[in-house]
Amino acid sequence: MKKRGLAALLCAVLATSMIAGCSSSATEGKGGSSAGKKAMEVGGDNVTTINVWTFIELHQDFYVSMAEKWNEAHPDKKVKLVLSNMPYDDMHNKLSLALESGEGAPDVVDIELGKFPAFMVGKIGLMELNDVIAPYKDNIVKSRLDIYSKDGKEYGLPTHVGTTVAFYNEKLLNDAGINYKDIKTWDQFKEAGVKYHDATGKYFSCVETSAQWMVNLMLAQKGGDYIDKDGKLNLTSKEMEEVLTYIKGMQETGAFATVPGGQPDNEEAYPSYNSGDYAVQIMPFWQTSRFVNYMTDIKKQVAIAPVPVWSETDGEIATIGGGGTGTAIIKSGKNAQLAAEVMAFIKLSEESNKEVWNVLGFDPVNTAVWNDTSLTQNPDNKFIQYFTNYPFDTLLKTKDSIGILQAYTDEKYPSINNEFCNVTLNSIFEDGMDVKEALLQSQQTLSNEFKEK
Repeated sequence: MKKRGLAALLCAVLATSMIAGCSSSATEGKGGSSAGKKAMEVGGDNVTTINVWTFIELHQDFYVSMAEKWNEAHPDKKVKLVLSNMPYDDMHNKLSLALESGEGAPDVVDIELGKFPAFMVGKIGLMELNDVIAPYKDNIVKSRLDIYSKDGKEYGLPTHVGTTVAFYNEKLLNDAGINYKDIKTWDQFKEAGVKYHDATGKYFSCVETSAQWMVNLMLAQKGGDYIDKDGKLNLTSKEMEEVLTYIKGMQETGAFATVPGGQPDNEEAYPSYNSGDYAVQIMPFWQTSRFVNYMTDIKKQVAIAPVPVWSETDGEIATIGGGGTGTAIIKSGKNAQLAAEVMAFIKLSEESNKEVWNVLGFDPVNTAVWNDTSLTQNPDNKFIQYFTNYPFDTLLKTKDSIGILQAYTDEKYPSINNEFCNVTLNSIFEDGMDVKEALLQSQQTLSNEFKEK
């Protein structure tokens, strides 16, 4: 499939579907499409068939396109990808059963970030990928490898960084006398929100109830987490209480409010931003694709900037990656080594990462391409055409300060995420429950689930 044809196809699919691999686990379950198969057409002899499972239809087309490039460069190691696309829960459940029984597993599988820790427990059925990652590692954002690692061994190939950034509607803010470039700290963010609300009567930004993009960011900046250093639940920590209390204070100014759907990445929320009811989003970088496809009325109004921090003299973490899908290789597969080499090329090489940006609008995990201005300032790129500034300028500013929550790699995280997105945040921001009381209640609920004392 030619590059232009691939781009057109992916754009058409993206315009009508959510990219599940880039949302919180609370929303990713909606992203899987019905089961379907796609097989490459590969000529010649000595072609190795590699079976791939995914829950993201867009990944199928991308993998095929890049596998064709692999075959061109490696005529002696050609592969034929046979890809099966399944609904999110079905695929992960089927994978668990296949690994437990030792039968029916694919060669390659996409595993969503929130599900990945479950496959790191007991006897791990995934292949260690340190050797195939090594040629690319110096240019790969370390925190994106860490979330698919255990005990120094890497088991997943990341799809994007998901750098959390601020999306400011520059036009709306300018009309209210606010320069987004002056916003460096959360206090300044809050003050700008109040000023904007006073001037316009509209909301500055949202308070999340069905996702934790801003919560996780602010928590990581404070050095907090959902678990302690011993891996036990730590929902009632000082840092967690401070973060949610601060957000509650933002809500109480009237300038920040819950949004339809509970977070910016939701089909119910897009109209609120498209019509100017809200001016700012704090979201992972992959939200660029949502703006381009679902918020077309505000094209050339939105700027991308670094997120606020608690203090300009804060520590090493200024932002974090959000969402993600790790591509894993089944250790018992007879072609595991070749599959690992091929998928490392598809996920980590400079060539593939250029297409991650060109076609999907994601921030590539290979930062070598971040400095290629022919890519990052290409006037024909639809994402460059949408925003008021160059998106990669912000990525370069945050390159060395992208952190991670340790909980992302813990098997408890799916339950933590579910509790926060369905109970904790709604109790605080919709029902008005006291922050400390809500956190204690959720701590007790999850402690009972995990039988922690």
